[in-house]
Amino acid sequence: MSSFWSRIAVAAVGIPLVLWLVYLGDWAMFALAAAAALIGLHELYWMARTLRPVVLAGYLGTIAALVGANLGGPEWALGGFLITLALSFVFRVAGGRQSATVSVSVTVLGVAWVGLGLAHAILLRDIPDNGLLAAYTVLIAVWAGDVGAYFVGLLFGRHKLAPSVSPGKTWEGLVGGTIATVAVTFIALYKADFLTIPESLVLGGVIAVVGPMGDLFESMLKRDLGVKDSSSLLAGHGGMLDRIDALLFAWVASYYLIAAFGQV
Repeated sequence: MSSFWSRIAVAAVGIPLVLWLVYLGDWAMFALAAAAALIGLHELYWMARTLRPVVLAGYLGTIAALVGANLGGPEWALGGFLITLALSFVFRVAGGRQSATVSVSVTVLGVAWVGLGLAHAILLRDIPDNGLLAAYTVLIAVWAGDVGAYFVGLLFGRHKLAPSVSPGKTWEGLVGGTIATVAVTFIALYKADFLTIPESLVLGGVIAVVGPMGDLFESMLKRDLGVKDSSSLLAGHGGMLDRIDALLFAWVASYYLIAAFGQV
């Protein structure tokens, strides 16, 4: 199966499942976030295995952050994340690892990036009255941006966006993705009695900026670690991290922007 058609097949199965679990919310949303987080962390720690991350500490810290987000809010999620530091110390001493600075750093990076990113997906879904709309808007806006950037870049891409990090991305693709992201956000929130029109446009603009940043962030890590895809789990999509890299930044930025608008 070609990469294009394998991407279509995975999306046809995965998108309805994700939307359904997000629709259910609560512990179904937690299960979705936990599965994505643990798979994503596994991919990161496997790519960075020569740096000897404290894997168990990362897994437990991530679950603690997700449980905190589901039960108590952002403060509890942060508290769960901070457990990672203590666990990294305990498990590192017990395991007798060398290079403590690098080992603990890559462990904490994984939980901060993947664990807290997905914790904010839960927080977004838990926004009173409008959580489902907010979660769906961010998801679909990021997906639309990916599709817009892919096809515009494929058809018209000439100028490389960040050749040293991700050679396939172009400025033309970025423009196409930005237009798609802002348009979808505006349409999703128009007359929704949630955000005003200017606020929805600002939200779309922020997602359009931070989504590609999340993508480039993962590309930078992969290039540094000498891998092309985080894994082959999702066929043409690569691994879990390759699929959620833009969302990990978008969920965090969107939650705090919506909070700044007074809707949390």
